[in-house]
Order: sequence, then structure tokens, then C-alpha cells
Amino acid sequence: MDGEYLSSPQFHPPSCVFEGPESKFLTFILKVVSGRLRRFHATGAVMSSLRFSEKEFEAAWKELDEPQLDGGWQLFTETMGVKIYRLLQQETGLYEYKVFGSLDSCEAALCADVYMDLAYRKHWDSYVKELVEKEIDGGSAIYWEVKYPFPLSNRDYLYIRECCVLDVDGRKIWVILARSSPETPYPEKNGVLRVKDYKQTVVMEADGDSGTKVFMNYFDNPGGMIPTWLVNWAAKSGVPGFLTDMRKACANYPLYCQKK
Repeated sequence: MDGEYLSSPQFHPPSCVFEGPESKFLTFILKVVSGRLRRFHATGAVMSSLRFSEKEFEAAWKELDEPQLDGGWQLFTETMGVKIYRLLQQETGLYEYKVFGSLDSCEAALCADVYMDLAYRKHWDSYVKELVEKEIDGGSAIYWEVKYPFPLSNRDYLYIRECCVLDVDGRKIWVILARSSPETPYPEKNGVLRVKDYKQTVVMEADGDSGTKVFMNYFDNPGGMIPTWLVNWAAKSGVPGFLTDMRKACANYPLYCQKK
């Protein structure tokens, strides 16, 4: 939205960040002029574009306050203070998931830094085979190969991701949006299945104590012949396992940064 003023009485994002080499944040400043917003690069130049719209970021953070569960969403499981809902996608026969919960003893800014740091993720996520940001045809995309248990083939993803830090009536909210980028040319590997239908939303906000309130919306179509029981097991055990790993990763992140 080059040079366009955006009218909004509630939605005042102070900065927007994109992933760069080794997932360093590149901060963009948003100047508020008479209650209207204009997006600026840190150098003062107007940002060329966003890959996700303002409406997508706004819809994401609002689910922290008002979960959107109409239209067939069902409670799938509840564990460790986390509720997981799922919705059957008729076209694929697969489920889309929404997760509502919190990360104790992990501040929101720290959670966001850890989540966005690709280089660090390779240190704490045992499922990472390869994870790197690629410059392709003048743009950037993330390549991620995920380890699958034998005898299943590994999957890989080529996707784009953006993070915005929003100021909503004084509340600081981190919104991370990601989706597969099948239009980006990148060769597939022999023996690895490319996931071409993937999306993820992650929203984080301080919970008023020392933890982080989290909302996640997730869908991917891994392809191949994966048994339903394995998909259900991964959904039920994967999220609690991921939250446990995130807590450890947050605790160890300051030391990791010192050693870099």
C-alpha cells in the first residue's frame, strides 16, 4: 500500500519486521499522523509492499479476544492448559487446527524472538533437517526440510513469513503470518515430498504476569499416505511437546545470543 494512508481508530501497529539473514529482525517504523497510519522503512522511505494484508494481521490478533469457532470447529483435545480445536476441510479430508493457550515463564518479546530466529531453531528443534532463508528471483523465501519417522519420507516446505508488532489500544501484540509459496521456483529433492499447501498464524501477547498468551492457526497437507492415527497422534502430542521445547528454548536463548 505505497503511500496510502490507512484509517483505523483501534489498529496502530508501531513496527513491522521481515525475516532477514539468520532471522535478524529488520524493523520498519510506522508514523501516526492525525490518527491515521502510514508505513515507513527505517530509513524514511515508504515500504514497497507487504505479502500479507492489514486485514489479515487484524483478523489474527482479534482471535486472542474473540475466538472464531463457528462453522464446524470442534474441541479436539485439552492438555497443559492448551485447547486445540479442529475443522475438517472437505476438499482434502484433512483437519485445520486452532490452538489457544499460554507459555508460562516466557515473556512475549522473548517468545517472538525465539520463534523468528531460524538459526537458533536448528539448535533446539530435533525435527529440523535443513532450515535456511533463500534469496530467489529477487525475493526471499524460507526452505525447511522436516524429519519424518521411518518409513515415511521427509517433507519440505518453501514458504514466506512476516511478523508485525502491533499496538492495539496500548496492547503490544506480535502477529506472525506464514504460507506456502508454490509459485517460488526451487528444485525438489529426490525422496523428499514438497508440502505445497501450508499456512500458519501465530499471535503472542503478554499475559499480565511473566508468561505469554498464544493463539495459533495451522493447516498443512503433507501429501503421501499418512495413517489417520499418526496424524491424530501428532496433533495431540505435538503441540504440548512443542510448547515444552519452546519454554526450554526461551530459557536458553540469552546464553545462545551471548555465544554468537
